[in-house]
Amino acid sequence: MAENNTAQAPEKKGKMKMVITVVVITLLAIGLSVAGTLWFLKDGASSAVEDTSAEPSEPEFQPSIYSDIQKPLRTTVQAQGRQRYAQIYLSFEAKDTSALEGAEKHMPLILNQLNMLLGSTQFADLQTPEGRVALSEKMLEAVNKMLEQEGEPAIARVLFRNFVVQ
Repeated sequence: MAENNTAQAPEKKGKMKMVITVVVITLLAIGLSVAGTLWFLKDGASSAVEDTSAEPSEPEFQPSIYSDIQKPLRTTVQAQGRQRYAQIYLSFEAKDTSALEGAEKHMPLILNQLNMLLGSTQFADLQTPEGRVALSEKMLEAVNKMLEQEGEPAIARVLFRNFVVQ
């Protein structure tokens, strides 16, 4: 019986060695995979930071600023031999307050040019949406040309707040 007991003891030690070896190998594999993952993530994060710093940043959003012209433009326009009446309330849009300040400073010159431009427009053009858009673009060009001549920054758009033709 002694031989049976001695023979069983080495088998338990052999199984125990096997279990310990499997546990150690498993823990080692888990540790290496965690370390490798952290190393790759650290490497990817630093390259992502480098990529974002190398790219030019997008311009920051600037809200538009508006200036209302209190008095309307009023003039007569020609329509097939008859005189018609046009009245427009305007606003200027800009991204820079200095552009609106420059427009305010030279308002008499601007209003004169815009009245002349409105008076030279055909009545039929003022009745269509396309004609009104074209008039707005012509007014913008005229205002920016005058502001440029006076050494002021340009405005972004001329807006119609109220538009009446009879």
